[in-house]
Amino acid sequence: MKLIESLAIAIRSLLVNKLRSSLTMLGIIIGVGSVITLMSVGRGAEASITSSYEELGTNLLQVIPRSTEVEGLAGLSPSFSTPSLTMKDATALERVRAVVAIAPVNENMVKTTYGGEDKTSIIHGTTPAYLQIMGFSVASGQFISERQVGVRDMVVVLGSEVAETLFGSTDPVGKTVKIKTYRFTVIGVLEKKGGAIMGISFDNVIVVPITTFQTRLFSQKTPTGEDAVASISLKVASADLMNETKDEVETVMRASHRLKVDEKSDFSVISQEQMLSMITQITGIFTIVLGAIASISLIVGGIGIMNIMLVSVTERTREIGIRKAVGAKRRDILVQFLLEAAVLSFIGGAIGIIGGWLLAFIISQIDLGGIKIAASVSPDIVILAASVSIIIGLVSGIYPAMRAARLNPIDALHYE
Repeated sequence: MKLIESLAIAIRSLLVNKLRSSLTMLGIIIGVGSVITLMSVGRGAEASITSSYEELGTNLLQVIPRSTEVEGLAGLSPSFSTPSLTMKDATALERVRAVVAIAPVNENMVKTTYGGEDKTSIIHGTTPAYLQIMGFSVASGQFISERQVGVRDMVVVLGSEVAETLFGSTDPVGKTVKIKTYRFTVIGVLEKKGGAIMGISFDNVIVVPITTFQTRLFSQKTPTGEDAVASISLKVASADLMNETKDEVETVMRASHRLKVDEKSDFSVISQEQMLSMITQITGIFTIVLGAIASISLIVGGIGIMNIMLVSVTERTREIGIRKAVGAKRRDILVQFLLEAAVLSFIGGAIGIIGGWLLAFIISQIDLGGIKIAASVSPDIVILAASVSIIIGLVSGIYPAMRAARLNPIDALHYE
């Protein structure tokens, strides 16, 4: 029997029981759609982070606290690390020759309110050098000054997204906004920058003097009782000097913390490339885990196909007997039932691909208070999901097809 004829018979058999065939495909549709959606979210997040870090440049170093007890990436996590950086460290690092800008930074999430409008965004407590390091420019007003840092002034600079949400087209400079229980005077608005890290837009940020952040908004102390700094960002004169400068920064920091030769550092100095590599590694694992979780649905869908095919073999026992009696070979019966399973999984996979792409697109348009979830559907994800769905369909159909092919034609003809 020709393959095309077998395929036509398989399609007709599935159309006889449209509802059952549709329900059988549902597991594959959900599985393929889930794989595409979740892996697209993971890939999109990775691409967004990579793009944002590349925009910041390759000549940045960051000093962050590090746990001396926990190794690896976990040691860099705030939940494991004891606050160990202070403003004194930032001052000490001014001695490093190739560093052209230093900005200690504290950050948190906060809601900013004006009139009846509010906006949840990232708040950075920092110094004037932050503007140069992050590559921002001021659209209106001014940025925070050293004097305002020194006197713990209650002033704030708004990112373009925050300013637009709270004030629309009105210039907010000179207006007063509420952050937590305090009132801050808006002294400037940042130029729109674009880009995001972990779904958080660079334009959804507000900036206050770091001393104001430490004493009024989010107080955190080091073990010695000093106001803690979350990180210190440094801009190096040239990317060629990164390795040399990194070593010098580590030396200055160990001297500032008075660490002995045999003592582990309670900080880490990370370059932009290292940071990007770590985050890419994390997002890669995240994407694989999401894909693995979604694949469970495909396995369930495969089990559903096997169950329905077994039922189909039982229901069509007499039909199989008649076909064998008129000359159909085992191979013909085997191919027919395998094709039915393959058609079910192929159609289900095609619908799942379309549904997964649409869902990924919808997710990418959602704005969760300034946090956007990136989703990027790439061809390899689609090919992977489609291939796995067809393979699962074929594997699920092997046992029912072999069972049908092995039926004795005489017994099959007498089956009631």
